[in-house]
Amino acid sequence: MQRLTPVQASPWVNGRVSWHREGRYVTLRASPHGSLALNVAALPPLFASQQDAPLCPEVPVTTRGVLYVHSAPRALCPHVEWAVAGVLGTRVSLDWIRQPAAPGTWRSEFSWQAEAGTASKLASALRGWHLLRFEVTAEPCPTAEGERYSCTPDLGIFHAVTGIHGDILIPEDRLRAALTRSQQGETNLEADIAKLLGKPWDDELEPFRYAGEGAPVRWLHQVV
Repeated sequence: MQRLTPVQASPWVNGRVSWHREGRYVTLRASPHGSLALNVAALPPLFASQQDAPLCPEVPVTTRGVLYVHSAPRALCPHVEWAVAGVLGTRVSLDWIRQPAAPGTWRSEFSWQAEAGTASKLASALRGWHLLRFEVTAEPCPTAEGERYSCTPDLGIFHAVTGIHGDILIPEDRLRAALTRSQQGETNLEADIAKLLGKPWDDELEPFRYAGEGAPVRWLHQVV
């Protein structure tokens, strides 16, 4: 015999007690003469099983960001577009202009809107190519911090967490580690903090950023 669970804490209400189990509504009714009657009916909608209830579609959390391709050889430009298209799931055609800071190379930039984590996917898709300088930024959203990725052929890739105003946020454990290394004479604290802030990447990319001011910007959206 299956054990039933009472619907309410107080068992008797007007001479009856009710249970529900697996889509059934069971009522035990006591008559004035002391006899018992058992009714089994379908479970009312109020107590319907959660497994039978339709699920609301999950709405993906999106964020916005910008991809800056500061310099790329002409032959690499279509490969950049294909890599970005693979991440966003849509056809990509960028507007390329010459990069005066590095003659013979081209630059482009576009703003994107997609799911959180897209910035890291874009950076991973582009980081393996030599002679490519780029940056990817992402704004904070309810489920993720803001991000910034910078990459140069000589320095490799740099990643930082950013706040709502674009400031770099350095985790406490990394600051403590830098302080410990400095106290032990292993490194210079100022140089360590400069690296945590991405200063070497800023120094190398600043001429390319300045040369690209006023370049056309295109918005791209991820296909969901």
